Amino acid sequence: MDALKIIAADSVKEQLPEFNVGDTVRVSVNIREGDRERIQQFEGTVIARKGSGVGETFTVRRVSYGVGVERVFPLHSPNVKDVTIIRKGRVRRAKLYYLRDRVGKAAKVKEQIR
Repeated sequence: MDALKIIAADSVKEQLPEFNVGDTVRVSVNIREGDRERIQQFEGTVIARKGSGVGETFTVRRVSYGVGVERVFPLHSPNVKDVTIIRKGRVRRAKLYYLRDRVGKAAKVKEQIR
């Protein structure tokens, strides 16, 4: 193995929740403000997952005060403390970018019933 793969193997998290596109998740992110640190929650629908290995990312979208907010989180980042699955969504495609154009109930994803 080359040096990059060895370094990347150390950064990969072992315990990750199994979530997919369409799921509603709560992401705990470490926020630094000056010399203080705190954990902030970001809850929304996963609209995309990209990449593989240490560079894998996922995009979470929520509507806050009538404005759509999207954040891209690196899955294996040390700043992403925890990803909690709130509900499983039933979707038929890999990317949910069409939700950007929807408002209200049309922007909801149906829940997966097991």
